Amino acid sequence: MGENPEIWKAAAMADHFEKIQKLPDPIVGCPNFRRVPGYKVYCCGQPTIAGFEAALAKVTGTAYPKEGKIIWFNLRQEPNVYVNGEPICARPPNKIGEYAELGNVTRDSAKADEEEFVKVCEGRAKENGGKLKFVDINKAEKEVEVKELVTLSSVIEGLKAKFPGLVHMRIPVCNSAAPLESDFDILVKTLVGSNINTPVIINDQVGLSRATTGCVAACLFKEFQISASFEGLVETVPGVNLDLLKMDRYKMDPTKDALFRGEFEVIKELVAELKDEGAKNECDKVIDKNGPPKTGGTGIKQLRENIAESKLSYEIMDDAAQVFLKSKIMDNIHKYFYLIAFTAYMRQAADLARNAASDEDKAKNALTGGKTAIPGDQLKVTKSFASFMEEHSSLRAIVEDGKGKLQWERDIPAAALANLESLASTDFKANLGKIIHDIYQTAHTMFSDMPQGDHKKRAKYRFASKTLMRILPANLKGEVEGLIEKKTITLDLYEILGQCTWGQKKEV
Repeated sequence: MGENPEIWKAAAMADHFEKIQKLPDPIVGCPNFRRVPGYKVYCCGQPTIAGFEAALAKVTGTAYPKEGKIIWFNLRQEPNVYVNGEPICARPPNKIGEYAELGNVTRDSAKADEEEFVKVCEGRAKENGGKLKFVDINKAEKEVEVKELVTLSSVIEGLKAKFPGLVHMRIPVCNSAAPLESDFDILVKTLVGSNINTPVIINDQVGLSRATTGCVAACLFKEFQISASFEGLVETVPGVNLDLLKMDRYKMDPTKDALFRGEFEVIKELVAELKDEGAKNECDKVIDKNGPPKTGGTGIKQLRENIAESKLSYEIMDDAAQVFLKSKIMDNIHKYFYLIAFTAYMRQAADLARNAASDEDKAKNALTGGKTAIPGDQLKVTKSFASFMEEHSSLRAIVEDGKGKLQWERDIPAAALANLESLASTDFKANLGKIIHDIYQTAHTMFSDMPQGDHKKRAKYRFASKTLMRILPANLKGEVEGLIEKKTITLDLYEILGQCTWGQKKEV
């Protein structure tokens, strides 16, 4: 067999599952397929073999030639095989579910694992009377009679019979954090030489976070082409106000909360360091177009507003869930940071492409009035994103140091805290009723911005639990902390109260 014993241990997991389709007007076999408004960029989940054909037929339609260039990016880390036309991926047995972070996966390693996983599946089916056992995302065990078993690479080669211009590029990226700088460079290198109207399709398993991130990057490349190719052409049209056409003039709804506008401290530092507020504006516009209908898109995930929504959820989670969610929020801020940096890079690349044209190119693409309009497929990108980040190397430290700079807990007003501490230090047991009343009165004021419901109740209860713990007299505090450490009780308001009242009598 091959040289990767890990792939021999991998579980076979079905990519598709009940309720995978989140959007209206589905294309059968191609989950959550949609077009980004204003761009020839498409997003979807992992298709079936028939779903691949259906998506490509939809993209070409009656206007685009089937033999024309079509670029398809697969952003998944998991090796994929097809059993009877249905996609099944290889997952570590402890990472079954909708999402998984698989570490340092490259295009070559994914392809090698794919070829090995086909052999693994063939062996397992042979030992089981021609049937392959697999699991769904809920770990339910199933099996299927194997009539056809092929790799994803074989499926793509088969599609080229009908769509000979198809280019399939795999860029394995993680689910939450930003793609690597080299990942952005692979995407740009693959897109250089394509026309502005060349269709670009991007998939992950479901058509959610990774695919949406890739679509934002692809749209930003299209913006580079538009800016570098057409600015000269537009300038020849009388009466056109160029400022109205510029993406960097985009303004978000000022009534939105600052977090929903992406105004995190680390992002403010990024914009100041780049000296390019237009990069954030342009990136925000593209993110909105890739989001759900409420922000002007056709998609599912709103990469910027999802950070704010997760931050609001953080307040109502228990401690264990908060640890996971905090990591996810920081990862998503990291991704947003890098998308803005990539936007600045593409804006710089457009300026360089316009100014770097040779005299021969300028003569060939000359317009009335001395302007030029270089065709999109002739544009050159002379600098890599990795080089751009080297030139702005301080950005790497800024994002690492700053992505966690959020107010994770609401600050209790100083006067309210002083009042509670005074009550607790004077006579804790005698004042306990007043203490609980005042804690909840403070919580009512602090969480007044949250709508009524279970979320608000939970947030106030967690605040009450933590605040009571904070103001406990030293002897009781040490005792309660010891019991929490031993897991005898938890950081829960009623359990703490119990230990401070009847728990004391019990010990006596």
